[in-house]
Amino acid sequence: MRRAVCPGSFDPIHNGHLEVIARAAGLFDEVIVGVSTNYAKKYRFSLDERIDMAKETLASLQGIIVEPVGEGLLAEYCRRRGVSAIVKGLRSSSDFDYELPMATMNRQLTGVETVFLPAEGHYVHLSSTLIKEVFTLGGNVSEFVPRSVLKRLHSGEPVREQVRRG
Repeated sequence: MRRAVCPGSFDPIHNGHLEVIARAAGLFDEVIVGVSTNYAKKYRFSLDERIDMAKETLASLQGIIVEPVGEGLLAEYCRRRGVSAIVKGLRSSSDFDYELPMATMNRQLTGVETVFLPAEGHYVHLSSTLIKEVFTLGGNVSEFVPRSVLKRLHSGEPVREQVRRG
């Protein structure tokens, strides 16, 4: 079985993520959507909420598993789960510059390969950070996120940070 992982924090999962995951599902027998936590980031949604949104959104796709990545190196997670490839979506050359050293290190650590999929043109501007910012400032993000995410964004408390001037 050819198994891949699409890792990310998915805070929140958006249509650009979904497009890459769906394309990966066409290339591999099984795709694990590995929801991770980067302790350097501040999250709007808890790990459980991010997993639930991904499961709800991806329920209709065959061969997709959503689970937490857990602690430690992604390469070691891949080794434990029998994953042969990490799938990463690229929006720009800066994404490539960021991802290439990690891909090389992961291959050297455990032999796992990284497959880069360029984002569709109408998704290259999407990032979870931008979606949260636009939503927090009152913008309409409905065309960029699945319904389960939009519902949770609207049901949550406003997350407006005070901007200090001066």
